[in-house]
Amino acid sequence: MHINSSGLTLIELVITVTILSVLAMLVVPTVQMTAKRTKEIELRRNLRIIRTAIDDFKKNYDTAVDQKKILASTDKTGYPETLQQLVDGYDFGGLYSYKKKFLRSIPEDPFNPPKPGAEPKWTLRSYADDPDSKEWGGQDVFDVHSLSAETAIDGTKYNEW
Repeated sequence: MHINSSGLTLIELVITVTILSVLAMLVVPTVQMTAKRTKEIELRRNLRIIRTAIDDFKKNYDTAVDQKKILASTDKTGYPETLQQLVDGYDFGGLYSYKKKFLRSIPEDPFNPPKPGAEPKWTLRSYADDPDSKEWGGQDVFDVHSLSAETAIDGTKYNEW
């Protein structure tokens, strides 16, 4: 009599599941690290975009003051009053025949995405604020930081970048 043994034994099945489990344990942390690294790259890029726009706004403001399009004022620093002003534009006292815009939209903080329909949130610092200040004075926007208190891959905090 010949017995047909075309199925898997319990041992073969356990060994296969064990091997797949070990492989999954090796792959999952790598995928998580890659996702975190991608968010960090996006955060650095978005911070650079916003900070460059702030600096460009300041340069244009200083040019308008130098060309006497805007009167120098002790209560104005030349930095934008809000991040939205970088999107809406500013005419710099007629330096341009249009409102010069510096951003198409405010980039998002990938570690603190806004709720649908809400504006992106950032920690803001004005020119008059202390460098270590965690609260915005509200006079202007001199710098931005992430709201996230998480730790980056390199050990620094995202809100200190």
